[in-house]
Amino acid sequence: MRRGQVVPRPLCRCTGACGAIGTAAWQGVAKLRQAEGDRRRAMDTPGENPKCPLMGLYISEVAMPISAPEDRRVAVSAPSRGRSRLVVAGAVCAAVALAPAIAGAQAVSAPAADAGVTLSAPAITGDQVSAPVAAPAADPVAAPVLSPFHQALAAAVGSDKVLAEFYQARDWKPLWTGMGDAGRRQAFFQAISTAADQGLPQERYDPRILAQAFRDVQTERDRGQLEARMSRTFLDWAHDVQTGVLRPASISSALVLTVPLRDPLKTIEAFASSDPAGYLAKLPPQMPQYRRLVKAKMDMERLIAAGGWGPTVPGRKLSPGDNGPDVVALRNRLIAMGYLGRTNAAGYDGQLQAAVQLFQEDHGLVPDGVAGPETLGQINDSAEDRLKSIVVALERLRWLNMPWGKRHVWVNEADFTARVVDDGKTTFETRAVIGRSQLDHQSPEFSDQIEFMVVNPYWNVPRSIATKEYLPQLQRNPNAVSYLQVVNAQGQVIDRNSVDFNQYTKNTFPFEMKQPPSSRNALGLVKFMFPNRWNIYLHDTPSKSLFSRNTRDFSHGCIRLNDPFDMAYTLLAPQTNDPKAVFKAALNTGKERTIMLKTPVPVHLTYFTAWPTPKGGMEYRRDVYGRDALIFEALQKAGVALDPLRG
Repeated sequence: MRRGQVVPRPLCRCTGACGAIGTAAWQGVAKLRQAEGDRRRAMDTPGENPKCPLMGLYISEVAMPISAPEDRRVAVSAPSRGRSRLVVAGAVCAAVALAPAIAGAQAVSAPAADAGVTLSAPAITGDQVSAPVAAPAADPVAAPVLSPFHQALAAAVGSDKVLAEFYQARDWKPLWTGMGDAGRRQAFFQAISTAADQGLPQERYDPRILAQAFRDVQTERDRGQLEARMSRTFLDWAHDVQTGVLRPASISSALVLTVPLRDPLKTIEAFASSDPAGYLAKLPPQMPQYRRLVKAKMDMERLIAAGGWGPTVPGRKLSPGDNGPDVVALRNRLIAMGYLGRTNAAGYDGQLQAAVQLFQEDHGLVPDGVAGPETLGQINDSAEDRLKSIVVALERLRWLNMPWGKRHVWVNEADFTARVVDDGKTTFETRAVIGRSQLDHQSPEFSDQIEFMVVNPYWNVPRSIATKEYLPQLQRNPNAVSYLQVVNAQGQVIDRNSVDFNQYTKNTFPFEMKQPPSSRNALGLVKFMFPNRWNIYLHDTPSKSLFSRNTRDFSHGCIRLNDPFDMAYTLLAPQTNDPKAVFKAALNTGKERTIMLKTPVPVHLTYFTAWPTPKGGMEYRRDVYGRDALIFEALQKAGVALDPLRG
């Protein structure tokens, strides 16, 4: 179309959803004209021009506007006005192109004028919605006309490929607004009324707002628009409750997990053919941890509404034998948290020490019974902060709404632990060291499969470490880091004294660096491999002293294990009667050896600062990377709100 060319407005009353008659519509018009011609010839009587199925406009003749291809030009005329206007074909007219059988479409009758639609969600039971006015009767001579309901529905979903395909396949029959759809509406309203309980943005799918929309329906056109709105709301709900409100990669570059998104067309098709309540109940994550977190959220909201845990504990350190108001404050706080029964003791006695130890165990601290700075810091964390952690944990579980594996390895970076889980029970656990808190060293979050382990591994130093950390040392002293080999492109170990390392930069450094197998190797004596583009894996380490610390973020990103041999035995157990012997045989060679796992084991690198226990308790961890704060901020922007009064 040339700049400045005026295109007349279409004469149809479709509110501009299409703006023109497109190729698919023109094919429908051609069929209509042919059918009308056949009818006229058969009856041997003159007849009117056939009508457009969209609004009953008469098709006159094929015109030749300069801007349209020859097979996409059509003129339409309004019978009441007796004149024609050219419409330049530019888009597919949804109502025409998607009609089930244009030449033989049947007019759709509106519900009877005195019929009613009953909404039966809990908060709106009994509200009646008046039925729209019946559509006018179809012209008995001309081609049938789509009802205002179908026109409005087609226009409303015309730009939505999923819903257009869905409604076309069901001949534009309603899913929500028909006389037999009350049960489906009730089930849906019941489901979305739990949005806030699950840490979802309630206003995005508020049943009260939707109920009012039903009460506001006056015409069939209103009903068609509401039908489309309900289906969009359903797809929004299904997406959010199944796989989360947020996309992880938009929060942090370390959140590289692949969210298991569902096909929206298959989702709404399955819902339409299923028991509504049963289908909706299966949309949220089904793992028990999700249900426990929902309960913990509601419990925490009730606690906050009742005043929380009371005053915080002053001071920096309290030990057994201490007395005074600070000890009383500690006692009262632990009583409010449920770690200590009612007592009038004013001193730091054995009961208080045991309560502190229980608290420390639940928060990943060394259970020494001394309320030091780290312990007091977590005791003084507010209930509101704990509620935020629970909300974020719910979103993280939605990101992980997929089978974890009957046997899988679960690494919780915030907990500094790695576990082997069989049939939902932990069968092995070890302490772990994770990446440093700097963004470029943080351990990422993702899922993969452990395929093999390498015994007596070489450490192939990542180029980023070689150029940023070791090259400056070599420039000062060619014999620095002598335990590492400097290897050229041919794989030969070079003589360091024959090279002037000062001539290289981090971009031009032509060598690789590697460490041969040994007990001093940075990877220790075994590494567990799940090949990935981030070069992350689990491995042994010679730096065992770091495992005694509460906070263990010291690596370049990989996960170091305190008990790697036991991990190896556990992973090998299903494929051999003597896993220790198999592992030791490879270890005793002193050379690099690979042991394949006959069945790869799923591994999930996660980050949960709030986690429910099987007995109904909650464990909390520090947000060492600050990721939870970023996620909660994004959830708030998406409409998630903390409302303790709901509890």
